[in-house]
Amino acid sequence: MTIGRFTAIDCFAGAGGLSLGLETAGFDVRAAFDLNEHAVATYDKNLGPHILCSDIKNMTGNGLLEFAGLSSGECDLLAGGPPCQGFSVQRRGSDVDVRNGLILEFFRVVDEVRPKAFLVENVAAIGGKRGIGVLNEFLTLASELGYQLTHEVLDACEYGVPQRRRRMFIVGVQAGGSVFEFPSPTHTRDSALTVRSAIADLPDPFLNLEASKRFPNHDPDNISPLNRERISYVPEGGGRADIPEALRLKCHAVSVDRAGHRGVYGRLWWDRPSGTITTKCNSFTRGRFAHPEANRNITMREAARLQGFPDTFVFHGSRVEVAHQIGNAVPPPLASVLGQALIAMLDRRADS
Repeated sequence: MTIGRFTAIDCFAGAGGLSLGLETAGFDVRAAFDLNEHAVATYDKNLGPHILCSDIKNMTGNGLLEFAGLSSGECDLLAGGPPCQGFSVQRRGSDVDVRNGLILEFFRVVDEVRPKAFLVENVAAIGGKRGIGVLNEFLTLASELGYQLTHEVLDACEYGVPQRRRRMFIVGVQAGGSVFEFPSPTHTRDSALTVRSAIADLPDPFLNLEASKRFPNHDPDNISPLNRERISYVPEGGGRADIPEALRLKCHAVSVDRAGHRGVYGRLWWDRPSGTITTKCNSFTRGRFAHPEANRNITMREAARLQGFPDTFVFHGSRVEVAHQIGNAVPPPLASVLGQALIAMLDRRADS
């Protein structure tokens, strides 16, 4: 098989984690789009200008195919990760969220493009009470359109990513011919890559700023002196319960067991995979994002490595904008493994 034999279009592409993985696997990603201008800039500079800054509601199947230089029926894979925060168990408030309908917009594009296969990525909670209705509607519509469906929750740490990150993946394949089977894990929980294996070689930007400049997005954090003092009391793998009561936030002083998420003000463990890298990874006040031993937040380069991005992949925008791009991304190594399985399936179909 030659590289680029199979074509792909990436919807909700973000900074390009899914596209990067699919290209590494051998797909020719012809077109992509995303609504976030900073993510689009990152994608453009790292993967190429085949990306549009657009809301999916303004995209048509014919328009996407034309932009990709494809005719009807020529797209092998339509992929995408519709925004998932509305389904997240960490989100507070009503179960109703306008973002939850975007997976049905993705179905509309599937209907208009009619790819040979499609791939959807979302939080595992889409199968929970906030998402199950929309998920079932999507699966029913795709089945009625003639797609054979399979879905599974995968943990990125079992596919070469130094991070525990459980996500739902849905694959649809046009009926008839070889079916898709999710790839077996490449790593066990015991052999999973660790935080140490991912970031230990990086210089500390506070101790060696010049050396750190050799790595893009590896800048010192801007945490306040008070928060730096707080984190100094937290041991490896610890959290806000380790901070002296006099230094705790008022909302944390009531009960460390009951108030909020216990992972805030948390340090990573060196010899375990990290927890899920989220869009708030720029601040350990929002999760377990403190360096295992230095009194600082992980840098955005360290966060990118924990997502499996190479150092050559440069993120553009402010620290907050970059954190959103990294946290929203599909880890490229996982995307590559899925891409290889999809290509193997498309190969079998093409040869049958």
